[in-house]
Amino acid sequence: MSHDNIVLAWTVGESRSSYLWFHCHTPNGGSFCKPVPTGGWIQAVQGIMVLSVLYCILSLFFFLCQLFYLQKGGRFFFTGIFQIISSLLVLSAAVIYTVQSEYWVNEEEEEGFGFSYMLAWVAFPLALLSGLVYIFMRKVQAFPSKGEDPTDKVMLSHAPQLLNW
Repeated sequence: MSHDNIVLAWTVGESRSSYLWFHCHTPNGGSFCKPVPTGGWIQAVQGIMVLSVLYCILSLFFFLCQLFYLQKGGRFFFTGIFQIISSLLVLSAAVIYTVQSEYWVNEEEEEGFGFSYMLAWVAFPLALLSGLVYIFMRKVQAFPSKGEDPTDKVMLSHAPQLLNW
């Protein structure tokens, strides 16, 4: 089995691997791939993962918009909400795949989960954490504007409030 197949696969075995969009069999050194059967659960996982990526891209877009147009002291609510939705979508897809993939796994071949499957489980808490950070993060001014005192430490002046001092 090639390195690319192991990296992209959600389930891997000695002579076959399963992805979100296709299955591959590697008998006698050759590789034969075909689209996954159209079942309700795999299409749900595919759609949910696509939605997760879209929500993540939207959160990046909202972050850039809020970075330039949000008032000083405002919070990045839209960015955080969309990032949290993205993380929950990844969680949903990974749970559905975990529960339903047992019907795909060939016990005689000792198949296991691949790198992409594990990456989905790592992406969930990281996206959730970043969404929570965005919600609690406030926009502050790091550099003084024209006419402001450059010795005013805006970042440090908020530290007692952030730490509840």
